Amino acid sequence: MMGGMTKTGADYAWFENDFPDLAEAYCFTLVRGPAPDDVVSRLDGRKERSLHGIAAVVDAAFARYDLEEGERQLVALTTVGAWTLLIEANGYLGVTEERALPASAGATWVSHFVNINAVGTFLWAQDRVQRLCFDPMFPEDRWGSAPDELVDVMQDIGFHFGEDAPETDLSSPAAFALAEHVTGVAVTPALLEDTTFSCFTVRIR
Repeated sequence: MMGGMTKTGADYAWFENDFPDLAEAYCFTLVRGPAPDDVVSRLDGRKERSLHGIAAVVDAAFARYDLEEGERQLVALTTVGAWTLLIEANGYLGVTEERALPASAGATWVSHFVNINAVGTFLWAQDRVQRLCFDPMFPEDRWGSAPDELVDVMQDIGFHFGEDAPETDLSSPAAFALAEHVTGVAVTPALLEDTTFSCFTVRIR
């Protein structure tokens, strides 16, 4: 865990403003342990050409979805320190337990997803065990082997606990902040815009 102040959902509000095409449906996954190529092979990925910048990734992901009739998902990959970052535009592989948990053998796996209907999942797994899983819009309903370990942090970050609807829904940016708290990896606009991502596709049906 990184020291210093924990970022809040508000610190990630830029994501929905600056990257609206990605923000409406995405999955971000951080993996520590296996080498990047090993992560790809654990997911039975097929290498594709690299792409520069997240806008190109989003375009390619939708084009690939049409080309493959929804059978394969494009995944963009880069490394950030000791972590492998996987980004799916309009995907959910990272939070699919039957794929993520086996792939987390000997690894830490932190993934969060939102779809076009604002249904979301945050998944933290360690060596095939689900430690924490919840929908960021409904943080009171958590499961896993350590469901309450991060409750104080989640409240500080800005997940909304309680009956009344929040004035501003920060559940998606809060998921980024929680992933950063667990991994120490900050997702930034520069990371998304300036990275040349290795890409691969994964069968999803």
